[in-house]
Amino acid sequence: MTDVGPFTSQSPRPQKRDADEEAKAFAVECARLMADFNCEDVLIFDVRGLSEVTDYVVLATGTSDRQMRSVAEDLEDIGKDHDFHRYGKEDDEAATWIVADFVEVVAHLFEPATRAHYDLEMMWGDAPKVKWRRDAAATE
Repeated sequence: MTDVGPFTSQSPRPQKRDADEEAKAFAVECARLMADFNCEDVLIFDVRGLSEVTDYVVLATGTSDRQMRSVAEDLEDIGKDHDFHRYGKEDDEAATWIVADFVEVVAHLFEPATRAHYDLEMMWGDAPKVKWRRDAAATE
């Protein structure tokens, strides 16, 4: 076959598996950044097949509105480095809940009472948790 256009079997196509692995790797980087900046109770849920809007949900509890805003800005920076661009900005004025939506990965930063109130862990309780800690012996 001499035609190597976009509709031939010889043209390179992005693999869904590669995109899934990139999204998972980015979710892990988000979780690690949150933990590095002293966020607490950091979790990643693999919601592929359970959510129609995203593949991974990252949850963390912040210790102050300043910390949460700083982490959200840093998430945006590492997103750009990994070619994941933030799709809009959602947070309340008091910074009790900040959502960083990167389409395939949605990161939620909560202050403790807001996280307990909305209880997203219960919402995604059927989703598998993704291991993200650098220590291979860790359980998450």
